[in-house]
Amino acid sequence: MRTFSLLAYGLCAGLAGGGPGFALDASRPQSGAAAVTIPVPGPSFKSERDAFRSGIRNYNSGDKAGAVRALEYAATKGHSPALWKLGRMYADGDGVAHDDLKAFEYFSRIADAHADDGPDSPNARFVSNAFVVLGGYFVDGIPNTYVKPNVARAREMFQYAASFYGDADAQYNLARLYLDGQGGAKDSRTAARWLNLAAEKGHAPSQALLGHLLVNGQGVPRQAARGLMWLTLARDAADPQKEGWIVEMHDKAFAQVSDNDRQVALIYLEQHMQR
Repeated sequence: MRTFSLLAYGLCAGLAGGGPGFALDASRPQSGAAAVTIPVPGPSFKSERDAFRSGIRNYNSGDKAGAVRALEYAATKGHSPALWKLGRMYADGDGVAHDDLKAFEYFSRIADAHADDGPDSPNARFVSNAFVVLGGYFVDGIPNTYVKPNVARAREMFQYAASFYGDADAQYNLARLYLDGQGGAKDSRTAARWLNLAAEKGHAPSQALLGHLLVNGQGVPRQAARGLMWLTLARDAADPQKEGWIVEMHDKAFAQVSDNDRQVALIYLEQHMQR
């Protein structure tokens, strides 16, 4: 399998300076920059896997402090799932104080160490998601830190995860940038292709946005019935509390299209469900 090297993007320059690796921000200070400080916990573990399992057990039982201690031990050994879990905890303020910079640096360590891991590797889902999260941070930057907005870099992050790992979240985020012309040229057709790839994986936001484009003929040939099919699939899969916009988009399209389009959409939907 051919490795999709980040060298193609000109990004390999070392995360923390000097050595080979994934340079997440060329403007990052080489000294004095904030860094993830990982204390070595008191309890001993047989291995980083043992520490990770202990951390997850503690997390699931509600002992978030114990989880962090165990996960930090595993993270010192470069254990990707532990790095990812800590990144998520700091990004969400889950059992720890919310800290986007710490989250960014945990995810950065995964991307730096495992950028060339193949899509079938044990760490693939953690690596892929790390690129997606890092891309999100580069869209807006992290206020009062060295992580500045860099939408072109965000597009590269999403592009890598979308193409090499086939990550549906990355494909959706990349499509949004193409639709808005952020970080590069505006290209609705390319956006639609990425949305279609993610939609076929059952990614509800991609199904909804693709459906919206097709119903309205926005940058692509109008296919109202097929668009309504995608919107119906998205509505059925969406969480109304978190993704109310999908329900609203579906209802608006349903009222907009003709009766014939609605009937054809049902046929498309039945065919899709039988695949």
